[in-house]
Amino acid sequence: MPLRWFRRTSRGIADDLWAQVLQSQPLVGHLGAADLTRLRALVDGFLAEKHISGGAGFAPDALVQASIALQACLPALNLGLRAYADFVEVIVYPDQFLVPRRRTDDAGVVHEGIEALAGEAMDGGPVVLSWADIGPGSHETGGNVTIHEFVHKIDLLDGEADGIPPLPAGRHARWVRLLEDTYDAFCDALEHVEAQIPRSVDPESAAADRYYEALPLDPYAATDPSEFFAVSGEAFFVTPVRLRSAYPEWYQALSDFFGQDPAGAHDAEASSIR
Repeated sequence: MPLRWFRRTSRGIADDLWAQVLQSQPLVGHLGAADLTRLRALVDGFLAEKHISGGAGFAPDALVQASIALQACLPALNLGLRAYADFVEVIVYPDQFLVPRRRTDDAGVVHEGIEALAGEAMDGGPVVLSWADIGPGSHETGGNVTIHEFVHKIDLLDGEADGIPPLPAGRHARWVRLLEDTYDAFCDALEHVEAQIPRSVDPESAAADRYYEALPLDPYAATDPSEFFAVSGEAFFVTPVRLRSAYPEWYQALSDFFGQDPAGAHDAEASSIR
């Protein structure tokens, strides 16, 4: 079935639609009025520059487009749309989509198969998303697929998916050190958790979830440094206090990079309630 695409006019997002999107996105609670104004301008620019396409019969309406644009623009708030200059298309499927995979293991054996994905960011190509995994209520899972995939796009700005986005020379060495140290620490934590799972419990089953809940990040973060950056990047916006508690130096590095401090806003809110 052909893709359907829609494009926002140069007039920008309407006031009532913007209010509706903000109400549906708890991720922006740490932003003040000035930052929200800048975010709105960035969303307008994103919707004007990018094509929001629907696959498998899915037709992204104005609310879907604006919701995706807001989540995509949040990590780029202080980076600008140049962070997304290598693509023009965002493809949205109604549910998870199937992609062929080819992998060569350490023994040189080639494995081929089909994998169901909730999102994918292609180097120099589109971002593909599953509305079932990014729509209303999806934030309750503790993750954010949209932010995850757009952090991958930021990572790919220098042409490599390695967890190291373009950085000023003075910050590059510290970022690499913190990435390596924190990634290793998380992998060690994952190994410790996996060692606690009884042999009678399938580590891939729902019965194992209660063991993985002890981790500050989704286990997928241990895949490689690129996925660690993407998973911790989404956690920075979704569960910032937990991330900061587990890895304060890495949280600060992300805060410096994104130019935002979601955990600090939570601290201020908690103090005002006391």
